[in-house]
Amino acid sequence: MYDARRDLVWLIFRPWILIPRVIYLILTLTIFILRFSLQANSKDKIIQRELAKYLLTTITNLGPCFIKLGQALSTRPDLVKQEWLDELTKLQDNLPAFDHKLALEIFKSEIGKQVSEVFKYFPPESIASASLGQVYKANLHSEYWVAVKIQRPGLIHIIRRDLVIIRSICFFIGPFLPLNLGFGLSEIIDEFGSNLFKEIDYELEAINAERFASLFKDDRSVTVPKVEKLISSKRIITTSWIEGTKIKDRETLLRNNLDPTSIIRTAVISGIQQLLEFGYFHADPHPGNLFALKGKVGNKGNLGYVDFGMMDSISDEDRITLTGAIVHLINKDYLLLAKDFQKLGFLSANERLERIAPILREVLGGVIDKDVHSLNLKTITDKFSDLMYDYPFRVPARFALIIRAVVSQEGLALKLDSKFKILRFAYPYVAKRLLTEENEELIEILMDIIFDDKNCIRIDRLEGLLEVISESSSIPGEELLPVASNGLKLLISEKGSEIRRKLLLSLIKNDEFNASDIKKLLLLFSRKFSPIDISNKLLQKIKPIIA
Repeated sequence: MYDARRDLVWLIFRPWILIPRVIYLILTLTIFILRFSLQANSKDKIIQRELAKYLLTTITNLGPCFIKLGQALSTRPDLVKQEWLDELTKLQDNLPAFDHKLALEIFKSEIGKQVSEVFKYFPPESIASASLGQVYKANLHSEYWVAVKIQRPGLIHIIRRDLVIIRSICFFIGPFLPLNLGFGLSEIIDEFGSNLFKEIDYELEAINAERFASLFKDDRSVTVPKVEKLISSKRIITTSWIEGTKIKDRETLLRNNLDPTSIIRTAVISGIQQLLEFGYFHADPHPGNLFALKGKVGNKGNLGYVDFGMMDSISDEDRITLTGAIVHLINKDYLLLAKDFQKLGFLSANERLERIAPILREVLGGVIDKDVHSLNLKTITDKFSDLMYDYPFRVPARFALIIRAVVSQEGLALKLDSKFKILRFAYPYVAKRLLTEENEELIEILMDIIFDDKNCIRIDRLEGLLEVISESSSIPGEELLPVASNGLKLLISEKGSEIRRKLLLSLIKNDEFNASDIKKLLLLFSRKFSPIDISNKLLQKIKPIIA
């Protein structure tokens, strides 16, 4: 378990460990910074390749804490040069392996048996090696193959030592760095350290994997390996083997007859589900932890998740507020967006939102007005980086892993499609949930969208929701018809009473029918749910059966 104060005392009383490591870090990082300052902007491809190799070697030699940072950078093609990305990608599962005999000894001490007593076949070397352990592809029985992950030796000692040193350095240099995060660097290190110690507990990872699998048990587009509990422990975890293609780049998927767009769709939608629906998410979705599998489910590819060491939860309140923030951002409701930021802790409770709303409009309005579907996370974070220097915005510490997960998700998608825009896939999912789920908080967000202050229907907003849902499907009406059915159920349900009330208030003004709104509403439904759309959908469904 991570404890910053305890570990600091532990290291201070061991100067023979502390002093050599500090000297090594200072010298290594100084040489690293000097070389990069001189060569990073060079246009010579040979120099850039050599620099990339040096970057990989340096990060690898610095150990697990620094490798984790490198892994995060390896998913950002928009921030890191391609030559460097090619090398940084090796940090995901292509690091130097530790001694095989030592791995067998760790297995024996943890499980109580030799590998020959447990497996029909156990390979003489690992198939992949990452920052915290290495993986073997072994045959348990018949044709059942498993992944056996064995933790690196001395990991707890190494991580404790480096976290103390990194935290101490950040404590002293933090005030001099051009950062305005709203909280100290020490808090970031503590959050990182706490999650890193959870990640090296393989018993906890096994529990995480089973919980994650239960969330997607009815989703055929997401595959989660089965944990073999009898061959797992604190430092060993054994799961069923997932046979797939690593999501390294677009070309690799195409060579294996896999559709990159369908894989992106599954990755993004499953990621959004984890954050906004389940409240439990995979916080380390880098390419080494995701596999593209054969087959498709509708317009979604088949995606396999592995490595459940770094997981996190988000509260129900934050989930609902984030959902509202996405909708309010797209609909340019800047006062409600400011209120969302206040609920999430990005603004203090005492902040006057009337002052903040015009600022949000000025900073984000230009981007939203161009094309909502062109908006990506980097655009938003860049804008907010500017905001945080001049206005009272802060980033709550609890959002550290959420931001990491979403940024990694977008970075992964950008590797498969350089023109990828996250809201193109995320917003249809959010819109569908708003129109179909009997959740009181979501219903409240829905009413904010489609009714104004005078209880008049915002036809354009309702049409916008239906439009983004229909755009997410290649078959006309495929997504809209189920939404219509579920939306009708919501409307006549007990929880839909407030929607019915506001709808009646909108359609009846001064004891008379509001003919204008009724006409607009009927025209909208006739356009979106026309017999032609229904026929097209039925034909698309029937064709495979006839053929």
